[in-house]
Order: sequence, then C-alpha cells, then structure tokens
Amino acid sequence: MDFLLRAHRDKPTARRYFEKSVEQNGEPETVTIDKSGANLAALDALNAERETPIKIRQNKHLNNVIEQDHRAIKRRTRPMLGSRIFVAPTSC
Repeated sequence: MDFLLRAHRDKPTARRYFEKSVEQNGEPETVTIDKSGANLAALDALNAERETPIKIRQNKHLNNVIEQDHRAIKRRTRPMLGSRIFVAPTSC
C-alpha cells in the first residue's frame, strides 16, 4: 500500500488518503497504523459509514515492512557481533 508524508497530519487529509487508497486497492479487512491520532480519527469516521468496519491495529513497528523483513536476520547476526580473536599464521 502507499504512504503519505506530510509536515502536519490532520483528519480531513488522512480521510482523503484512506478513501483514495480504498478506491485503488480495494477494501481491506485490517489496517495497521502508527500512533497518529489523525489516522485513527479518519478511520473511525470511515467505519461509522460502513456496514462492515475495518479493523484498526495501532502499532509503531508492525507497519514497517522493512523492519519486519530483516527481523530474522538481525536475530541470527546479533550473536556474531561480539569480539573476535584473530590468530596470525606462524611463519616457517
């Protein structure tokens, strides 16, 4: 899905964004948003007009696909970040 970058987020702007997104991508079952009050207010307003409401999940990191993508890699490489001992080869 798309994203919106603005200096200030307000309810009418967020609502227009979600309406446009639903038009282009179809109606979602759930939406994961950050802790923005404007996004929550806009989705609540949209849900008031709908027969089947959209589930809203507010979580700071769940909507960041990049963080989720390399989460397993970070878990594997973190133990390898400790100090290492390098032994120089002995000359004959």
